[in-house]
Amino acid sequence: MQQEVVLAMLAKEPSSGSRLRARLNDALGPLGEAMNDGQVYVNLSRLEKVGFIARQASTSGAGGAGRKVYELTAAGSERVVEWLTEVSWPKPGLAEFHLKLVAAAQAGLADPIGIVDTQRRELLRRLREAGRAAMAEPEGSQAVLLLEGIVLRLQADLRWLEACERAWMDRRNT
Repeated sequence: MQQEVVLAMLAKEPSSGSRLRARLNDALGPLGEAMNDGQVYVNLSRLEKVGFIARQASTSGAGGAGRKVYELTAAGSERVVEWLTEVSWPKPGLAEFHLKLVAAAQAGLADPIGIVDTQRRELLRRLREAGRAAMAEPEGSQAVLLLEGIVLRLQADLRWLEACERAWMDRRNT
């Protein structure tokens, strides 16, 4: 999991590691079960070291033990905004892109449909490039198969983005 996902989840409100983990589980559904608690806490530690988050005063948890609550710093907020506008397809993975949309919407940082549209424009640009490259290859070229695979992957990703857009439009209209 990318550190920016944790930052974006903190953009909504300060949170403890366990609360962040629960929110990630809610956003990912069954895919969240594969994520372990250590991933969240390692990211929190790293983000605190680089100054993107700060620890608030501990709050009492069950049994009187202190619970660490983290909040974004100004630098962390800037990084979240940068991350939301980055176009990095085919990475991130689908789960991470989904989390980007969820975090952007929950924290009111960006319109998920705008993020989808930005990704779509980039995929269409790459699809045009791959198509031109495939057409430029000589007949019988070994590279044509690879380029065909790239085109098919981009087309599938575009269809998924259409599904994302429909889902977020439906949420907006309800």
